[in-house]
Amino acid sequence: MLKRTFDIILSFIGIIILLPILLVIAVLVKLTSKGPVFFTQTRVGRNGVDFKLYKFRSMTVLDEASKGRFDAGDTSRITTIGKFIRKTKLDELPQLWNVVCGDMSLVGPRPEIRQWVERYKERWQKILTARPGITDPASIVFRNEEEVLSQSNEPLLHYEKIILPQKLKLYEQYVNHQSLHYDLFLIFKTIIFIFVK
Repeated sequence: MLKRTFDIILSFIGIIILLPILLVIAVLVKLTSKGPVFFTQTRVGRNGVDFKLYKFRSMTVLDEASKGRFDAGDTSRITTIGKFIRKTKLDELPQLWNVVCGDMSLVGPRPEIRQWVERYKERWQKILTARPGITDPASIVFRNEEEVLSQSNEPLLHYEKIILPQKLKLYEQYVNHQSLHYDLFLIFKTIIFIFVK
């Protein structure tokens, strides 16, 4: 209950403070490429329940993407403004609304598409007892994931066999040791890594 209260308060404050930036990004996304301002995709949430995750659209429109298509390491569709907002993680800001709605938390295991949850069902069962988050230890460790996958000859296989198992281990560790103090530490650590990247 304390974590949920913390999430709601910080998310509302974040939305209010960042509103001018959110509006500027929305306008730039709309003016620089065809398509909607927001990208939505079905992800697996707490207790295995699907929800719609929101991001600022950073790529050209592809209908299959919203249904769970996973273009590992494919940077060919990234727009000019998309490259900047992805690098700075500004494309993730609309997820503050997911937090307000209760689909996500500020900190928690990153939500995956159904395809990857089905690969490791048993491990996900415990992980999905927690609300998925905007950031977590795996988000920090694998902050250059897209770059790594783009250099792989078989990005899908690389993600499934190498990156995802490591992420799952970090997710499990977070679920076992989560606390408000740890969440605050991860939020500040995430912000620091964004600026020093």
